Amino acid sequence: MQARNVLVADDHPLTREGLGLAARAAFPGIGIDNAGSIEEAEAAIARRGDYRLALLDLGLPDAHGFSGFLRLQHRLGRTPIVIVTAHRDPRLVEAARALGAAGYLLKSSSIDELSQAIRKIAEGTVIFPAIANHDMSEIANARNRLDALSGAQMRVLLAMADGRNNKQIAGDLVISEATVKAHLTAIFRKLHVTNRTQALLAMQPLFGDTAPDSAL
Repeated sequence: MQARNVLVADDHPLTREGLGLAARAAFPGIGIDNAGSIEEAEAAIARRGDYRLALLDLGLPDAHGFSGFLRLQHRLGRTPIVIVTAHRDPRLVEAARALGAAGYLLKSSSIDELSQAIRKIAEGTVIFPAIANHDMSEIANARNRLDALSGAQMRVLLAMADGRNNKQIAGDLVISEATVKAHLTAIFRKLHVTNRTQALLAMQPLFGDTAPDSAL
């Protein structure tokens, strides 16, 4: 049985309303859960448990680049996550594709265009805008490095990318500071770096900040 709700994560109320309209046009009778941050989206996932798909703005206030996407991907499992953004940067498009996004839609699209794309993505079609060829080796290398991390190590890395210190990471993940340090040691080894700054630089192609999106 397919889930009867869609998660919309965007910090602009007008954009959330527009995306909700597009989702309802794609799936009449579907329920919409709104979130204005990654933290709110994670709380909604904890309450709901399952979604038909998720529509995610890259520029949420508590996310850096694709760190928010990766946090939701970890929680949603096989649920398709669709990036909906104002940015057509080829690097962002290819990073989204490399990380396993189900689609990359532009906020400049009409409600009808978004609705049709959302319906196709839910049916299994992957939709990305056409872009010129670019050297994406940095993104591929960063993706390969991430693949070497365990789930626990990934959570620590994402928390670190959000600017949290060891004590904050330990509290948020309900683990000891000693465990955080052990994970960081393993992360540095797998990323071939020696400290936090180098780790974040290695992940810059994926964790680099994106500018806030404007509303629909």
